[in-house]
Amino acid sequence: MVGIRTHDLRKVYNSAPPLAAGGTFAFSTARGKKAPKNEIVALNGLSLNISSGEIFGLLGPNGAGKSTTVGILTTRVRPTEGQAWIGEHEVWREQVAVKRLIGVVAQRPNLDFSLTAREILLFHGAYFGLDSRARAERADELLDRFKLRERAEQMVRGFSGGMMHRLSIARAMMHDPQILFLDEPSAGLDPQTRLLLWEIIREYNQRGKTILLTTHNLEEADALCQRLAIIDHGRNIAMGTPSELKASVPGGFVLRLRFGRQSPELLQRLQGLAGVREVRAHEVASSAGKRGADAGLSDINSIDVYADRGGSLISEIANLASAASVELCDVHISEPSLENLFLHHTGRSMRE
Repeated sequence: MVGIRTHDLRKVYNSAPPLAAGGTFAFSTARGKKAPKNEIVALNGLSLNISSGEIFGLLGPNGAGKSTTVGILTTRVRPTEGQAWIGEHEVWREQVAVKRLIGVVAQRPNLDFSLTAREILLFHGAYFGLDSRARAERADELLDRFKLRERAEQMVRGFSGGMMHRLSIARAMMHDPQILFLDEPSAGLDPQTRLLLWEIIREYNQRGKTILLTTHNLEEADALCQRLAIIDHGRNIAMGTPSELKASVPGGFVLRLRFGRQSPELLQRLQGLAGVREVRAHEVASSAGKRGADAGLSDINSIDVYADRGGSLISEIANLASAASVELCDVHISEPSLENLFLHHTGRSMRE
């Protein structure tokens, strides 16, 4: 059984600035010197310790650094700083040993369209040293399990996106790797195929295999992962089991309120309601220039109330708003969830 470990991983991408209009500005001003490069920080000190035999998820929005992390762990991306290990092997010092231990499924299928489904599996098995009999048996087993037997002798150029994705996962499992990397495994899949995939992932894990998946699908993270790291802007902002993470949100429930106008006094009164743990105001517009009765008031798009209860608070909130002559425009209640945890740490929704 093999685990995964990273220590202070940092990855900075450099990209040249776009050419100016006409294509001559960069040359006329550079005077023989290279144009300055823009740095994009994809990972900023990410440390993980993933036990052997667990399903571990990297949860975060697009651009959080999930795919870069997988790229480093699978030898495709060289880190700017930090270290990574697959078992006892340091990834960038022992790449050959690492590749024998892992199976990788990228976000987009990268299959050879000139081959049949069976040929893809057989060639992959041969690449990893399986003999002809073992290759044939393993290919049949996987074609059956992924419901591809009827299309086994057809070239994959005619496969649907879901079928290609299933074949990509079967190929990654062909040499029976100790660690399976799945980058956004259910993206674009229909619900039936997604459930089949989840079932196969659980079965593979029950054989003692370690699985690391990236996702921004909250349902998938909650249903599949034994532990999660929630990452944003290349940093780990929270880690634990799904139940532990949901329980760590103050109060559990989040009420996102939108008022017409608001005052500090109303925020204080909201904080004083029974069961309210925390009140946060967002996107406060400037109130400079207001006079008289409007002094001290601000236009506020939303307020997040973290509380032990949900619906029963609405009437009390409405009464407070009415007493303060403030319009309550909208209310949205969320029960304890990973989305609430991300909202609490970042101030925004996972989907924003």
